[in-house]
Amino acid sequence: MLRIAVPNKGSLAETAHDMLAEAGYTGRRDPKDLHVIDPANDVEFFYLRPKDIATYVGSGALDVGITGRDLLLDARMPGAREIEALGFGGSTFRFAGPPGAFTDISDLQGVRVATAYPGLVDAYLDELGIAADLVPLDGAVESAVQLGVADAVADVVSTGTTLKQAGLEIFGPVLLQSEAVLITGQTDVDGTDTLLRRLRGVMVARQYVLVDYDLPVALVDQAVAIAPGIESPTISPLRDAEWVAVRVMVPRRGVNQVMDDLYAIGARAILVSAIHNARL
Repeated sequence: MLRIAVPNKGSLAETAHDMLAEAGYTGRRDPKDLHVIDPANDVEFFYLRPKDIATYVGSGALDVGITGRDLLLDARMPGAREIEALGFGGSTFRFAGPPGAFTDISDLQGVRVATAYPGLVDAYLDELGIAADLVPLDGAVESAVQLGVADAVADVVSTGTTLKQAGLEIFGPVLLQSEAVLITGQTDVDGTDTLLRRLRGVMVARQYVLVDYDLPVALVDQAVAIAPGIESPTISPLRDAEWVAVRVMVPRRGVNQVMDDLYAIGARAILVSAIHNARL
């Protein structure tokens, strides 16, 4: 039975639960449940703190897990490794300090840097040969400079508004682009390939739609240039021999432009349908 670690709360929890449900797994119905068995799919779910998942998987206590790339790297568990990015929970890590105090990452040499991810930041700075004095915090990192416990911070940045409100400015390169990832241990366990294939199917379904339309035969090459599909569109004859029906997968983002372009060359009866799951 495949043992899967899932975030029990936080920004990753709800989307991870929904993604597993779309992949055909039966998870918890009560948010207080910490352990659920899905006998139909031969899996067990363990609902854990996101920060602990890499430790459980890396130690071999659990087989696979869903967590953030940032949390995986911060745990510094040599037995845990990323096998697939899952396309949600994106975040960017940056350094920030008082305006004008720092211009380059090398300026962090010997200064105090507050962060909720000391393992991640230490590994990054160590690779660059920079020795900073890390100040581990659980939250509200942006207040560390104002309160005098640090000279700079390393934190998650979305718009940068929170840092500006704390009187800080971003400097240096991006520390990490993070997102939710599927992780596993040193050895592959039966069921991992099925889980991975199912999750990939969900990601495809979220990223693509099906477009169906009718088209004069003479315009097929032009239409295929607009929407080539994953491999090639499906083209079927209609009762009118001068027309064909076309079905093609198109990225969800930008589908309206594709529809406009197809209509402009002569396609008609253009319909868009959602994909609930897929195997490519």
